[in-house]
Amino acid sequence: LGDYTFKISPNSFYQVNPKQTEKLYNLAVEKANLKADDILCDLYCGIGTIGIFASKYVKKVYGIEIVPQAIDDAKENAKINNIKNAEFMVGDVEISFDELINKKNIVPTAIIVDPPRKGLDDKTIQNILKIKPEKLVYISCNPATMVRDLSKMEEIYNINRIQPVDMFPFTKHVECVAVLNLKK
Repeated sequence: LGDYTFKISPNSFYQVNPKQTEKLYNLAVEKANLKADDILCDLYCGIGTIGIFASKYVKKVYGIEIVPQAIDDAKENAKINNIKNAEFMVGDVEISFDELINKKNIVPTAIIVDPPRKGLDDKTIQNILKIKPEKLVYISCNPATMVRDLSKMEEIYNINRIQPVDMFPFTKHVECVAVLNLKK
């Protein structure tokens, strides 16, 4: 996918349309406006694809995913692609992201989320609003839960752009990339 090679195990999530996936990830990384000193959290990272795509633009990537096999793949994919600034961890995002920022005191300057269809949990939204990362990109396969979650963040963030990406031609399904900026 792009310039990268990925190992995918049977229990790991992977987008099924590689041409559009590359467009989706490049759009998300481009719109995040990442810089060399950014610390990026890739929440719901799966096999590490988004974090690996973004790794060349940032100081450090932290990826969190609940599926252990996917994290094994993410770690292997970082090795395969010679990515040295990415750390992938197994855990429920609600708990592990909370521990990362509140116990390990790692405060990301950028976050990319790509949650399952059910969207984000309230604790993760509260933690995002607490640390107020300057750069926030929300990728969603379910526009309804994305809108629900974005509405919970609109006191602190402006929704700068929502760009659909047609991952599944001739179906009603679409992925969306929402770009949020902190209100001044």
